[in-house]
Amino acid sequence: MKLVIAGDHASPALKRALVHHLRGRGHQVEDLGTDGESSVDYPDYAALACRAVLDGQAERAVLICGTGIGIGIAANKIPGIRCGIAHSVDTGRLAWEHNRAQVLAIGARVLDSRTATAVVDAWLDAKADEGPRHQNRIAKIAALENPACSTASKPC
Repeated sequence: MKLVIAGDHASPALKRALVHHLRGRGHQVEDLGTDGESSVDYPDYAALACRAVLDGQAERAVLICGTGIGIGIAANKIPGIRCGIAHSVDTGRLAWEHNRAQVLAIGARVLDSRTATAVVDAWLDAKADEGPRHQNRIAKIAALENPACSTASKPC
């Protein structure tokens, strides 16, 4: 699978470990930075990685900040992106199975390297649940990108 990985100044050590692991599993991985610990803004790296997914340069993206929350929120602001924020193997797996989250956000300050690797592997190895329940929900998530739906008093 072709992947991109990006993160802020909290990410370099974990990002390097994940890149090494994922390449060892046969994935093509492009590291979009950052590589240093000088403060940078995670929305910039979320946008860079998500655009690579939307443009077809990668099938999926892994994002890393301190908790995974900020970079995940930023990713979810980009139309067409579904980013799951995962802190366990189960949440990583379910991000793909139930939500087809093509982007996964994790936290370098809340997950050790071994756990983060297991979370990302679970997400990549998960099989999508093709049932109508999840398909309908994904369609409703996509509909929320329509400004009329996001402010409606009833679901679109």
